[in-house]
Amino acid sequence: VQLQASGGGLVQAGGSMRLSCTASERIVNYHMGWFRQAPGKEREFVAVITRGAVTTYNPNSMKDRFTISRENAKNTVYLQMNSLNSEDTAVYYCAASTYITGVDLTSARHWNYWGQGTLVTVSS
Repeated sequence: VQLQASGGGLVQAGGSMRLSCTASERIVNYHMGWFRQAPGKEREFVAVITRGAVTTYNPNSMKDRFTISRENAKNTVYLQMNSLNSEDTAVYYCAASTYITGVDLTSARHWNYWGQGTLVTVSS
């Protein structure tokens, strides 16, 4: 499956942004997720929505500000981000996983497919 992320750009601190990720095929059987990588840092888990629509978030300040959702009919997953701050500046990657339910999906090694990333820059 090929993944195309979009919606990144420049936003002021305190603002909101919605990222989209559209797949080249049906996503109903995939777990879908978002990771991000800030300059000079390792890629980190942001959020996942399983094929059963169960969501998990990185508890480090993202859980109450970010919302992941999926629209299987459009082969698309979204990441709504609110109250953005400079620490959210990063390249955001969407990913798809065919791993069985129950594996640690906060780990990048359990994701089979990756999009190209979209840059989010939060200005203070």
